[in-house]
Amino acid sequence: MLEQSFGLTFFLKSSSKQSNERFIYWRTTVDGIPKETSTKRKWNVQRWNQKLERATGIKEDAKAVNLFLDSLAARINHYRTSLMLEGHTITAQRLIDFVLGKTVSKAKVMEEFSLHNDEIKALVPREYSKVTHIRYETAKSHVREFLKFKYGIDDLEFRELNYEFVKDFEFYLKSVKGISNNTTLKYISNFKKIVLRAIDKEIITVDPFKRFKSKTEKIIKRPLSKYELNQLENHPITIERLATVRDVFVFQCYTGVAYIDVFNLKISDINREMMINSGL
Repeated sequence: MLEQSFGLTFFLKSSSKQSNERFIYWRTTVDGIPKETSTKRKWNVQRWNQKLERATGIKEDAKAVNLFLDSLAARINHYRTSLMLEGHTITAQRLIDFVLGKTVSKAKVMEEFSLHNDEIKALVPREYSKVTHIRYETAKSHVREFLKFKYGIDDLEFRELNYEFVKDFEFYLKSVKGISNNTTLKYISNFKKIVLRAIDKEIITVDPFKRFKSKTEKIIKRPLSKYELNQLENHPITIERLATVRDVFVFQCYTGVAYIDVFNLKISDINREMMINSGL
């Protein structure tokens, strides 16, 4: 929401002690309401130009102070602009809180991811399938592994996410993990939901996916030939777990039972005559 008036002023504030060293304060006024706070920087009153609101002289310390004030003013104006574009109310206190870090959320990506997945799990099977929960858990694992691989950390704040992070994560999935393009995009989509959730909660205001472009590849699927199915069916497999997976797949090939139905199949669905009673 656009304010009617806005002002930003830097000044030296007198202290009770008789000294030329004074704290540099900044005051913002929005719609006639002023708020001020210290920059935590001190400066000599004899080397200050209040008309310019900057330090005087060409010494390095003066240049450093002026650069700091320029950067601070730019941050405030950038935040004010973002609030305006997003339709938020702009107040002097809100700008002060931003500079002091009071509005910067400490919410972290993996924490929010876990919270989201726990909510999904609690709604299985009423609103979500078990497969959906597993898919999000897998996506969360990939993000956690990427953080460890790329940055050597277990978690990071949402405000640290940017376009580069998204692109690096995509490259990591395709190169390091060896995941196909289409499956990579599915995991990225799962991750994007967590980021959009953070935006909805006003944890962050900028969408790191805004410039991210992706395109799925058309996959031409062909059925197995009778020869290939026979080879698979009769191939000796010594690992029991893999043999079971093979047997279930062959069972699907002969019966046409969908993957999701087999996935949800329980021992109780099979009677003594080895007939399936799940309504398939």
